[in-house]
Amino acid sequence: MAFADVLRLALGSVTAHRLRSALTVLGIVIGIASVVLLTSLGEGTRQAILSEFSQFGTNLLAVTSGKIETHGIAGAVGGTTRPLTLDDAEALRAVPGIEKVVPVVFGTARVSSGERARDTFVYGATSDGPEVWRFQVRLGRFLPETELDRATPVAVLGPKLKRELFGGENAIGRRIRVGGHRFTVIGVMATVGQFVGFTLDDAVYVPVASAQQLFDQAQVMEIDATFTPGLPPETVVAAVKRVLKARHGGEEDFTVLTQGEMLESFGRVFAVVSVAVGAIGAISLLVGAIGILTMMWIAIGERTAEIGLLKALGATRGDVRNVFLAEAAILSGAGGLAGIAAAMSLGAIVRLALPAVPFATPPEYAAAALATAVGVGLVAGVAPARRAAALDPVENLRAE
Repeated sequence: MAFADVLRLALGSVTAHRLRSALTVLGIVIGIASVVLLTSLGEGTRQAILSEFSQFGTNLLAVTSGKIETHGIAGAVGGTTRPLTLDDAEALRAVPGIEKVVPVVFGTARVSSGERARDTFVYGATSDGPEVWRFQVRLGRFLPETELDRATPVAVLGPKLKRELFGGENAIGRRIRVGGHRFTVIGVMATVGQFVGFTLDDAVYVPVASAQQLFDQAQVMEIDATFTPGLPPETVVAAVKRVLKARHGGEEDFTVLTQGEMLESFGRVFAVVSVAVGAIGAISLLVGAIGILTMMWIAIGERTAEIGLLKALGATRGDVRNVFLAEAAILSGAGGLAGIAAAMSLGAIVRLALPAVPFATPPEYAAAALATAVGVGLVAGVAPARRAAALDPVENLRAE
């Protein structure tokens, strides 16, 4: 039997029972739609995070207090909790390959000017902040270049905070209060946007020593640094660890992460999410496969005469088996296409309702989902197809 004849018979059987066919593939539709939708959300989030990290370049490393022995938060598992200090940051400036170093202290405080006030993030940094973080100053200048331990009452505002406090007025030279301390505004940053959920435009930047006084702490929370582009990151990390271990009594009670390692950490998180999404989709696909198996098994009992006639006309067992496998492939393929269409439609609705939610469906994801659906259908159709091929034509026609 020619392939065209097999396909025509399979399509005829599927279209002859439209309602039953639709109910049969419903599980496939739900499974594929859930997998594509959730995977697209995950891929969109991954791309958004990669885009956010890429703004800092590829030659950035961060040092945090506490040794990570396993995946988690620095300082949460293992090691001591010896804090990082401004002297540690100063020592890193002498490490070969390190170009810029920014010790960071951050927290939240009430920022006010006249009768306007709001609670927002306060970042203690140094004059190298814009170069390390690749930020731009829109008006005025960033923090002055002074000794790390010198507290200077100057501040730089994020653009959103500037609008909240001063509206359209010029903020340069104006006085503000940050947590009860007085500062003079010397600059306004250009728009940066969000980074991993944090709005960097709604913040105030002050010298790191001033932030230490503001939050009453002698330590720094993080040390960010850039190294010479082209240098192997592992070489720079090893040098940083040697210097800090010498300063910390020979103990590696800190964690050094490069940009690549940060992205690998996010990759591990998304890998776990992908497995969870696959499990959800697998359950729905299993239900769909059982539906195809059940409905086709029942259909064989209704089509004994058709099977007997096909064999009486010369169709081989292989021909009959191929007809039923083609039906399974058509049903599952239609379910896969409908599932992809449903996921794309829901994604479009999500983008319209919530523009900030990242959503991306790579073509290879959709192709893989469709191939999986067809494969599941073929597997589910094997048993009914073999049963139909094994029926005796004489007995089938006599039963009719």
